Amino acid sequence: MHTTERRWSIAMIDLAASSSTVQAGTLVGAVLLEAFVLYVGYGALERVAMPIVERVKHA
Repeated sequence: MHTTERRWSIAMIDLAASSSTVQAGTLVGAVLLEAFVLYVGYGALERVAMPIVERVKHA
């Protein structure tokens, strides 16, 4: 095995070899991260879009 191959094999994570508890924790973490990103994103969108919507409604 070459040095570059060894480096890449260490950096890769094999979730199939992990226990089901680790896989479940990873899935829960990913779902929570996605929920947080959507919450922040929709909050920012609402903050930007609401003045425009109000202006159009009252025009």
